[in-house]
Amino acid sequence: MNLAKQRPWITPLVMGSFALSAATGVLMFFHLDTGLNKAAHEWLGWLMLGAVVLHALLNLPAVKRHLQNRTGRWVVIGSLVVLGLSFIPVGGSGGGSEPGFAPPVRALAKAPITVLAQVAGTSTDDVKARLQAAGFTVTSDQQSVADLVGGDLKVQIRAMSQVLSPPKS
Repeated sequence: MNLAKQRPWITPLVMGSFALSAATGVLMFFHLDTGLNKAAHEWLGWLMLGAVVLHALLNLPAVKRHLQNRTGRWVVIGSLVVLGLSFIPVGGSGGGSEPGFAPPVRALAKAPITVLAQVAGTSTDDVKARLQAAGFTVTSDQQSVADLVGGDLKVQIRAMSQVLSPPKS
C-alpha cells in the first residue's frame, strides 16, 4: 500500500480520533461522562493508536528529523519517564482521588444486610436472595456487601446495584 496516496484520510483520522479521545477524556476527568463515553474513550483509543502509527509512517522522514534533534529526544525521553512514573502506586485505588460519591457508597457497602434491606425498601430475605442470585454466598444477616466482595469500589457498586435495583418483572 502506498501511504502517500492515503494521506487524504490518514491525517483527518488522527485529528478526529484525537478530538474524540480528548473530549471523552475531559468528560471522564470531571466525572461528567455518560452513556458510552468511557467505552468510546477506551475502545476508540485503539483507533487513535492505529491512526497515529499510520501518520508516523506517512511522515517518517519528519519523525526521524525530530528524534535527531536534542530537544525532540528529550521530550520523548521525558514522556517515557512520566509514563514509567505513572505505574508507581500512590495511596487509594487507582492512585488518584476518588469521586465524591465514593465515601457514601463505601459506607453503604459496610452496612449489614439488614440495613441494606431497609434502604432498598425490601426484606432481608429478599436482599439475601438477590445477592445469592448474583453469585455471592450469604451466611449471615450481619454480613455486608464489603464482606462479600471486598474493598474494590466498582465491585461493591455492581453488587449493590443487584440489591437496590427494582426486581425485573
